[in-house]
Amino acid sequence: MIEGVNVVVVVPAHRERLRLPRVLETMPAEVDSIVVVDDASDDGTFEVAKRSADPRVVVLRHDANRGVGAAIATGYARALASPGHACDAFVVMAGDGQMDGRDLPALVRPIARGKAGYAKGNRFAWPGARSIFPRARWVGGHVFSRLTSAALSMPVHDSQCGFTAISREACSRIDLGSLWPRFGYPNDLLSLLRAANVRVVEVPVRPVYAGEKSQLHLWHLPVIAGVVARAWLRRRQGVASPSSTYYLGRRFDASARKKE
Repeated sequence: MIEGVNVVVVVPAHRERLRLPRVLETMPAEVDSIVVVDDASDDGTFEVAKRSADPRVVVLRHDANRGVGAAIATGYARALASPGHACDAFVVMAGDGQMDGRDLPALVRPIARGKAGYAKGNRFAWPGARSIFPRARWVGGHVFSRLTSAALSMPVHDSQCGFTAISREACSRIDLGSLWPRFGYPNDLLSLLRAANVRVVEVPVRPVYAGEKSQLHLWHLPVIAGVVARAWLRRRQGVASPSSTYYLGRRFDASARKKE
């Protein structure tokens, strides 16, 4: 628990047989339960996860590859089905080891203190991040963050970071079945959260790159762009109430703007 809040970590994993053990072994002690979702890996990822000696670990498996977004939705659904409280925090930590567990408490605190329904990692805000990021990821991340900000009419500084925490209550307010199933899901999830008037904050987290091979390829870029466009259309169609939108730790509404 962190500040009295139960913490469930969802670990989406696809072909992470080599890295997943380290992710599970270094899971912070404050975590109450861990839901590993194997997205139909063919390298023994499921078997490796099942061999974990950590009693907190529950392992689920997709019969067919559905994508990282779908794996996270499956993990969220499992967490929601378990007994708990509205302020429980569901954290996403990928099975590739690119998320540092030391940053987990900072992500959970805004949820535990009732300051947000969703806390999103911001790697670009970490001191010295520019020297850690591969150049292509630095440029691409900023481009998609700007596009996402424009599409949703809200400031987002690291739209593609998957290290996040969501409250049980906020998670219950979004349609997990409509979440984009593959690369681009972070942008789509932000759109769903905006539509549900969920308050979002960004928290600096460590960028972790240790020479691993990225699963993001050039052909994913137009897909992500399409997801951003879908988010823009969702907002234009009036799914989110224009009079009351929560984002980045502040509440903006028509009356507040008039007073300002």
